[in-house]
Amino acid sequence: MINKLLFIAILFLLISCNNNSGSDYDSSLPVPKSNNIEAPAPIMFSVDAVYPHDPQAFTQGLEFYKGKLYEGTGEYKQSSLRIVDIKTGKVEKEYKIPDSSVFGEGITIFKNKIYQLTWQSNKIFVYSLNDITHPISTFNWSRQGWGATNDGNQIIISDGSSKLFFVQPDENRKEMKINKILTVVNNRGEVDSLNELELIDGSVYANRWLTDDIEKIDTSNGHVTGVLHLQGLLSQYDPGVKVSDGAVLNGIAYDSATKKLYITGKDWPKLFEMKLN
Repeated sequence: MINKLLFIAILFLLISCNNNSGSDYDSSLPVPKSNNIEAPAPIMFSVDAVYPHDPQAFTQGLEFYKGKLYEGTGEYKQSSLRIVDIKTGKVEKEYKIPDSSVFGEGITIFKNKIYQLTWQSNKIFVYSLNDITHPISTFNWSRQGWGATNDGNQIIISDGSSKLFFVQPDENRKEMKINKILTVVNNRGEVDSLNELELIDGSVYANRWLTDDIEKIDTSNGHVTGVLHLQGLLSQYDPGVKVSDGAVLNGIAYDSATKKLYITGKDWPKLFEMKLN
């Protein structure tokens, strides 16, 4: 009887180990498909320039538009919307959110307006592109706000889950009408913690919170088709730099005219100008 119980215990342990879905694995190793989705391919890149970045800017959103770099920052009592000189890192214009209970999040420029998400306040602030000194409107959003981008017709929002929300601003109701919800998956399953977003050549690129990866997402089916691995990027170009645990990679802006990609992180002292190869 004891031997039988021992056998059952060992068998149960083996099954439990084989069913372990944790993330303690070597991500460089090839992984077989578990859901008929191809493993995402590494995306090659080159760093063409490195610029100063405000080390006290808790970057939540980054956007390049008509020669200007727009940045949304977070943290309570410090959240802001700003226009930044790319090469010097100096803030040219800034609006600081006066409500200390608001934690600013991602931004996107959509039809000559800037939309700024908030984390848990269920608000989206809307600014005129010509004047960021104050919001001109406030929209309701029932979920958390993390990252934002747009495809010219719809705003795309992340909420920290594996979902992307394709929405349309409803000016009358002052809320976002959800047109589509896309679940993001790779060959391992759902990809959660999606944060800052940028649309590049029809694909959404998403920072994955607490990682040094940017996921390339097919907007037709939610499949992750590529990954930009940026481990060690900051320390490589700023040896000895010390940042807090929360100062993770976050911030993607793209200049479609020059094909330049601008990357930074929360409280990072550097902004990287890249090209995808």
